[in-house]
Amino acid sequence: MTETKRIYLDYAATAPMLEVAKQACIEGFERWANPSSPHGDGRAAQSMLENARRRFKDALGWGGDVLFTSGASEAIRMALTQSKPAEQYVSPVEHDVVLRFAQNAHSIPVDRNGIVAPSHLNHLLKSAEEPTLVAIQSVNNETGVMQDLDAIAKVVRDRGSYLLADCSQSIGKLPLPDADLIIVAGHKFGGPPGVGALLVKDLRLLRADGGQEQGYRSGTQNLPYIMGMTAALEAPANWAGRAAELRKHLDDAIRKAGGAVVAENAQRIATIGSYHMPGVAANTQLIKFDMAGFSVSAGSACSSGTLKTSHVLEAMGTDPQVAREVIRVSIGRDTSRAQIYAFIDKWQSIFAEAKSA
Repeated sequence: MTETKRIYLDYAATAPMLEVAKQACIEGFERWANPSSPHGDGRAAQSMLENARRRFKDALGWGGDVLFTSGASEAIRMALTQSKPAEQYVSPVEHDVVLRFAQNAHSIPVDRNGIVAPSHLNHLLKSAEEPTLVAIQSVNNETGVMQDLDAIAKVVRDRGSYLLADCSQSIGKLPLPDADLIIVAGHKFGGPPGVGALLVKDLRLLRADGGQEQGYRSGTQNLPYIMGMTAALEAPANWAGRAAELRKHLDDAIRKAGGAVVAENAQRIATIGSYHMPGVAANTQLIKFDMAGFSVSAGSACSSGTLKTSHVLEAMGTDPQVAREVIRVSIGRDTSRAQIYAFIDKWQSIFAEAKSA
């Protein structure tokens, strides 16, 4: 008996490594010396590291500095704990890691779509007595809702403050925002897990706190993974139109079947959709989808192992019962129309079974 091939629809959690990224990692493994060592082998590794840094900046069109990290979580910690402004403002729909490191920050209210209104932010920053750090993600990792970071960046800059943009879900898919600090996660766009970056417009915004990465981070740089992440970033990303078509078809089918699309009236990235199946708990849905060979999630992968209601949906004012019945589907460059059709069929089957029980 042959095993049915699984259908992976959890790209917002992590994407499979691209072949070019794997090959770049292998090349990096051949250069195993420490880039910080002064001898010839170390200097060769350092040269490869700086070449990757230049390519990384070129691929993003970034004119500032790039500090390589062990992933988005470390980049977030550095941005929030090493930035010089003492006062911080954070939206309540940020990733769990942001909220963990910004526990004393002021909260920026969001509307029912999870969007920060630039005018509201402007009003909040009027009361700030000195420059602040404002943390707002470009794309929400649970709902796919996109913030208007161009308008937000203008407000922040006009108020003499600084913008930290978590772009984990948008790097490689959307242009960079005009932010002072930007978070990058390598495994979201086909690079290896365990590597990321903090983009810094002006290093004077940060306190030095390490021995590597120009003194802003401690720890030997992971050269093979940095090379893999850079190669993935350079790979052509010409599948956005297909993703938008697939997500629209999925949205329409869910509505027609009696479900609901979370934040359906907001501008959302093409790769992420959150869906409400009335009367069926998210955990029940996940079990049934998993048994049928579908990989999807409920909220952030970093917190989906818990039974907590999504803090994102809570901040949006979603009814708690509804919030417990929402799952996330995320599309990648390998997602096919047949896979989306198969998921829709299974969604309809689970819902029909629940209604007849």
